[in-house]
Amino acid sequence: MHTIFVTGATGYLGRALIPQLIGRGHRVLALTRSGSTQKLPTGCEIIVGEALTPQSWAPGLVEADTIVHLIGVAHPSPSKALEFERVDLGSVRAMLSALHRASAGAPQTDAGNPKHAVRHIVYLSVARPAPVMLAYQRVREEAEALITSSGIAASFLRPWYVLGPGHRWPLLLLPLYWLLAALPSTRASAQRLGLVSLQQMVNALVEAVESPPQVTHIVDVPAIRRAPAT
Repeated sequence: MHTIFVTGATGYLGRALIPQLIGRGHRVLALTRSGSTQKLPTGCEIIVGEALTPQSWAPGLVEADTIVHLIGVAHPSPSKALEFERVDLGSVRAMLSALHRASAGAPQTDAGNPKHAVRHIVYLSVARPAPVMLAYQRVREEAEALITSSGIAASFLRPWYVLGPGHRWPLLLLPLYWLLAALPSTRASAQRLGLVSLQQMVNALVEAVESPPQVTHIVDVPAIRRAPAT
């Protein structure tokens, strides 16, 4: 079983994921702001802080072996490019800064390992290339590169849109997806930018947590859909 530090714990995916992790016997540490603790699922341990502040990460890094990083601007749109830089990328930089401080500035364990216990980062990225949301794609791509450069094993999950309560308008596009998937020239794009359900996304996140890679693993839309049910 894993000890998992979840950011974005009160968000769309976090609230659905945490009960599944706890139900499977994992210990969950959830980072949240002081005014949002009541939104957390029951059973998780609360760490109050700000995801953009490296110091807020420190308590969770000492005990967690896995980070599930779900922080992101709500309801992304092309008009939020500056927010993507500040929040989405800023939170990744804060995480890596905290990990670096824990490794460089703290005593080593008896086994010679860094003081922090993190061995795997699960990062919610985005499918690409795509003809829209270019700023969002660029920020997520840069975040993946930063995480990779840390040397910590990472799983990058790349959905395009996650269908669920309050997030169903792309169902109107299903006829277009069927058409694009039927044409050889657009089939690959339709698969890469396909829609996934909230449950499929939770299944894929759980699988990523429980099957850490040696280095880096990319989970695209077809792989998200194939993840075993939790």
